[in-house]
Amino acid sequence: MPNRPYTQRDRSVFIVSDGTGITAENFAYAVLTQFEGLRLFQERIPFVDTEDKARETVLRINDAAARDGHRPIVFSTLVNQEINKIIQEATAMHLDLFQQFVEPLETEFGVKSTHTMGRTHHVVNDEAYKNRIEAINFSLAHDDGQTHKDLAIADVILVGVSRSGKTPTSLYLAMQHGIKAANYPLIPEDFERGSLPTALKLYREKLFGLSIMPERLSEIRNERRPNSKYASLENCRYEVAEAERLMRKEAIRSCNTTTKSIEEIATTIITEFGLNTKAY
Repeated sequence: MPNRPYTQRDRSVFIVSDGTGITAENFAYAVLTQFEGLRLFQERIPFVDTEDKARETVLRINDAAARDGHRPIVFSTLVNQEINKIIQEATAMHLDLFQQFVEPLETEFGVKSTHTMGRTHHVVNDEAYKNRIEAINFSLAHDDGQTHKDLAIADVILVGVSRSGKTPTSLYLAMQHGIKAANYPLIPEDFERGSLPTALKLYREKLFGLSIMPERLSEIRNERRPNSKYASLENCRYEVAEAERLMRKEAIRSCNTTTKSIEEIATTIITEFGLNTKAY
């Protein structure tokens, strides 16, 4: 972890896993965002799959405890019990997600879990994994209106002005949920015609609009092209107003992305379209 001045409200957080640690990291994020006013310094330690790696991890956690003057928080998903016992020796508050959730479910189901290391990501031969790879390839090929080919097989087509969040949302839907999401920009020529791009007119039922506050759009665009007409507040106000007018005219469902996370935008889209998530 980087050097930094510490306060009484700082705390180090370690995500320890024998796999990628992504599952534990997502869980930790969901829990920790409930606590305001703290500075939490998070570090993911993946692939802790040997006792030597576990001991190295314990040293890192103990160093943080000594440096901070507080026990670090450790979220772990470790299947191997010997490795887990070593990690438990660290000076920390331990939240073992398997112990917290898997063991009660074993009791409820009357069935022992597989306790297979990294099982959530060992899906190379699964249909769900293939769906996800196909969705990622589709979203990359159909980013920013690069091609009109195969739009008929899109699960959803995102539309909106440049930098309103279409690309990251499309890729998130593909990577996390196996959803084929294309995205298409709405540009001044569309506003002048007062109609959708011709390629999209056949797929109105698949369209979902993303809008954004002009002030925020101007900030984002200025990071890319500072002091340009493209990034000017006046131009952003014009484009957003025209895009929203076109969405209303075409009865396109939409949401404002200004204060929403990618996860929230994606969930809104999945709910609106009743999409089946295929990634897991």
